[in-house]
Amino acid sequence: MILVEISDSSESKTSLICVDNLRGVSEFSLNFLNDRVKVRASCNGLLCCSSIPDKGVFYVCNPVTREYRLLPKSRERHVTRFYPDGEATLVGLACDSAHQKFNVVLAGYHRMFGHRPDGSFICLVFDSELNKWRKFVSFQDDHFTHMNKNQVVFVNIALHWLTASSTYILVLDLSCDVWRKMQLPYNLIYGTGNRIYLLDLDGCLSVIKISEAWMNIWVLKDYWKDEWCMVDKVSLRCIRGMVPGIFPISQTGECVFLATHKQILVYHRKTQIWKEMYSVKYRSTLPLWFSAHAYRSTMFSCN
Repeated sequence: MILVEISDSSESKTSLICVDNLRGVSEFSLNFLNDRVKVRASCNGLLCCSSIPDKGVFYVCNPVTREYRLLPKSRERHVTRFYPDGEATLVGLACDSAHQKFNVVLAGYHRMFGHRPDGSFICLVFDSELNKWRKFVSFQDDHFTHMNKNQVVFVNIALHWLTASSTYILVLDLSCDVWRKMQLPYNLIYGTGNRIYLLDLDGCLSVIKISEAWMNIWVLKDYWKDEWCMVDKVSLRCIRGMVPGIFPISQTGECVFLATHKQILVYHRKTQIWKEMYSVKYRSTLPLWFSAHAYRSTMFSCN
């Protein structure tokens, strides 16, 4: 299933809905946080949210149990800020359900107040067991689109982001706080009109390529040997008019959820049937794909 933020331009307000393949569409509330928040990341049933009125305030919550945890503020000095807009470039949530613990990652380019950015890429990692942040600095030269930032995948004690160039995957190994690069499928053909996305597929890293007529899906079968395997090739003929503005958000072995500006679609792998799950009936200020996240319910405790 997926979570989607709906923005109503006529009333200048936002709301959340949950779109489930079996249960359909339902309202989704985070009111128990007693704050206006934005969902920044989703992992194994937990959400990482940032406060809209109070910059730098983060929560991790479980919407099913309505439990939440207010994260302590990091000890970063106020004269140090993320560049260029004061917010982290990358926000990641890593939930280890086997050991009932999680990490929150805030990473981005920094600059000292009154100075130009020097290329340093600072990473803050919150440890739920220790209830504190740790920090390390590296040098990166990567750029990320909005969808790259939204689509972070937690697999094998590491967080994964696709870069804007779509030439490799940037990996943060949380076991040793090291950034590294992972290769994409060797037979992934680039070209005009081709778009690449990074998703989870039943606990494995997956890459989806959308072209004018096809949606090709790869899965990383052997993580340590970088062995990719194409598992699906889907014709986009019956939704051809939507293809330029359609984005994959979440997938399972049974279906793929995709979002356009005003619609949520689901593709059923077994029957090869497309179905519209939701459509905006009024004027929306932001497209649905802009704030859509993969989600699944769980009893995982965040405390």
